[in-house]
Amino acid sequence: MNRNVVTEQIIEAKIRHGIRWSDVAESVGGSKEWVTASCLGQMAFTAEQAAKVADIFKLPPEAIAVLQVPPTRGTLESPVPSDPLIYRLYEIVSVYGTTLKELIHEEFGDGIMSAIDFRMDVARLEHEAGDRVGITMSGKFLPYKPY
Repeated sequence: MNRNVVTEQIIEAKIRHGIRWSDVAESVGGSKEWVTASCLGQMAFTAEQAAKVADIFKLPPEAIAVLQVPPTRGTLESPVPSDPLIYRLYEIVSVYGTTLKELIHEEFGDGIMSAIDFRMDVARLEHEAGDRVGITMSGKFLPYKPY
């Protein structure tokens, strides 16, 4: 059993049983964004969290250990994503990435936004022209240091 197999089992069980990510997050004790990323193989659970996830999705006992293994993060099926939603996020970074970089450097100096010390929130924003997707990302600023 490997992480891809466990992820597929989670997705299949989610569909079969009508499980919502927000409900999983509440049971596990984390944000819906982090718990969803973990269930999809991008983060590692603690032993206690892994046991809860295995129970929720009715996974075999050996999946508990697999859910605790640090993953290879940021892996997509292709360099340029083909899924329309993921592609649009890629497009946003392609178009606005240099702008974000300039504005962050102007405000903070030479450095990066951490994806390790990081928070994200996804929310539905009601709007008269049609609901909007709100994505808020907050990462610790890490300055480059001379040595």
